Amino acid sequence: MRRSGLLPVAFGGLVPVTAAQGQQQAPGRVFRITELSGTGTDSLRGLAITTGNGLGGKALAMARPYAVTDYRSSRVISHEYDAAVAAEGLRSVLAVPIVVHRRVRGVLYGALRQPYVLGDRPLSVAQDAVRELEQALAVRDEAHRLLSYAHQPLGGDRRAWEQVREAHAELRALAGRIADVHLRQELLTACARLAAASGPEAAPQPTAAPAVPAAHLTPRELDVLASVASGATNAMAASRLRLRPETVKSYLRSAMRKLGAHTRLEAVVAARRAGLLP
Repeated sequence: MRRSGLLPVAFGGLVPVTAAQGQQQAPGRVFRITELSGTGTDSLRGLAITTGNGLGGKALAMARPYAVTDYRSSRVISHEYDAAVAAEGLRSVLAVPIVVHRRVRGVLYGALRQPYVLGDRPLSVAQDAVRELEQALAVRDEAHRLLSYAHQPLGGDRRAWEQVREAHAELRALAGRIADVHLRQELLTACARLAAASGPEAAPQPTAAPAVPAAHLTPRELDVLASVASGATNAMAASRLRLRPETVKSYLRSAMRKLGAHTRLEAVVAARRAGLLP
């Protein structure tokens, strides 16, 4: 937002997870401003914003963007936070709700230190930033859901282990779609946790399985093998990973060669023995 040059001050915060994931969007929800960029004081840091109060509270309650040309004199918002806003010297402010799965998860603000009508361009910049946040939060939610399988007492329950393996494949596919390097690495770390949760003894092993050679699979080879391990055909893996079927075949052949496997099943078993797959 700041790099656009249209909103030199940006800040915001998220509703606590327990409230954001509740069945009802109950009145009285609160979020704190925790992220600030371009500010000159700490007057806004940690400020608790309650539903309906101030500009952000209104965006939180109504689940839609709002803007004011001059915060201190605006008649369309309440003024519980005037002192903090004035201490930072802000005049024109907009607030955009962060909505994931139809629930408001937080608010992102952009602001100027001059009274100025914030038109379509600043709003578009803020909404683009919010869409990125919404995608990141949606992916994190999905990652947490998938990771929950790793914390279940699975024992020898084959159906439960298949859920873990399907979750692992889906998580790797999600990671491949994320441009943010840090978030992508977070998801890949979660994948590694899922693989480690099973242990090599969890997968049924054919008695004649070959010894597992030391192998280093590329991320894409592991993506394809994870999809195959979850029962996907080459076409299904291609759709999930947004690759061409021929490309999937190429990655699979390369993974099999590195693992010393002659069939898809042998490759999956070898990867599980090596701790690369759950």
